[in-house]
Amino acid sequence: MFFPPDEVIRKRLLIDGDGAGDDRRINLLVKSFIKWCNSGSQEEGYSQYQRMLSTLSQCEFSMGKTLLVYDMNLREMENYEKIYKEIECSIAGAHEKIAECKKQILQAKRIRKNRQEYDALAKVIQRHPDRHETLKELEALGKELEHLSHIKESVEDKLELRRKQFHVLLSTIHELQQTLENDEKLSEVEEAQETSMETDPKP
Repeated sequence: MFFPPDEVIRKRLLIDGDGAGDDRRINLLVKSFIKWCNSGSQEEGYSQYQRMLSTLSQCEFSMGKTLLVYDMNLREMENYEKIYKEIECSIAGAHEKIAECKKQILQAKRIRKNRQEYDALAKVIQRHPDRHETLKELEALGKELEHLSHIKESVEDKLELRRKQFHVLLSTIHELQQTLENDEKLSEVEEAQETSMETDPKP
């Protein structure tokens, strides 16, 4: 079976020479074609024809594999972009939570200061236990102190929760960055191995 030169050139252009042995295969294909054209016997021509078919199959397989890897890389890039945007949103949310926690800390400090003032006032009130109105005010202050204490405890619990959430977020970001770096290194190693296997001449 005769392959016209333009068919050989078309095959040559369809295969991307990415350093994975495609140029070498095409050179072998051209040499096999020349040998096939100059073959002296039917058996030799048939042998060269089979070699050309084998080389063409290898080139087509390499091209298909390259396209699959390219599509996979595109999907991975889209996925990484999505993850990156999610991380940015999480970081922005964490900054907002930190700002809110700072406000709550300031509120807790004010509550503590007020509590100290109320404690001092309560001591003064306790010096005059014989006055009925003073006892009522003392009771009211005690309830208010208890209420403020509950508020302070609630604020402190929320602050501790926010700190833990932020720590988990930072840990997740670090692990994600490490995973991305490991994926890139693994991809480079696999590509290097595939390149080495494809460029090794067959016995």
